[in-house]
Amino acid sequence: MLYRLDAAAAAIGQAFGVRAGDDPWAGGYVASASFAPVITAGREFIAGPGEARQPWRMVPRLWGVPPPPSAHDAARPVLSVRNTESPFWIGNLRNPEFRCLVPATAFMEWGGIGADGKRRQHWFACADQPLFAMAGVWKDAEVPGFALLTCAPNAELKRAGRDAMPVILPPDRGAWATWLHGGWDKATALLQPYSSSLLRELER
Repeated sequence: MLYRLDAAAAAIGQAFGVRAGDDPWAGGYVASASFAPVITAGREFIAGPGEARQPWRMVPRLWGVPPPPSAHDAARPVLSVRNTESPFWIGNLRNPEFRCLVPATAFMEWGGIGADGKRRQHWFACADQPLFAMAGVWKDAEVPGFALLTCAPNAELKRAGRDAMPVILPPDRGAWATWLHGGWDKATALLQPYSSSLLRELER
């Protein structure tokens, strides 16, 4: 999977109500093991417990986190979360300070092999929100990285031959706040496939 974020840092900050600061993002593709802006609840640099909410922050994170020790390929970063009950993810997902919004304008899923012998790329965008947020979670490491939450595919993604899709959050600040601050019982209710009627496939 790849995704695009065709918006500059200032436009992202304005859309999500956060300060862009000096983030250099100018727009473009995001591939695994590359940096991209994410939006956090703003508590990652605050020591100790506390309920006081901080301003949301837009920060650069690496797409992909180091795999668990049991992984077959220790050099391959983990890009997505398919099992939210996995011990590898459960602690971070249940602590909202580790959840993040991942801004995007389109995402790509691989399809079947075409007549030319090459796998086809399917690019999708949201018809109702040009700049949307995917649900993400980050892990602290030598270089903090993030992964995308996935869910069952909608009908459009099933037709493209996929068995999962990224979790796209509704265009609603309340939904974003639930993902960044809510208890796991409320946050997990957001892990739903995005409506096919609101998803459009882009021309290649």
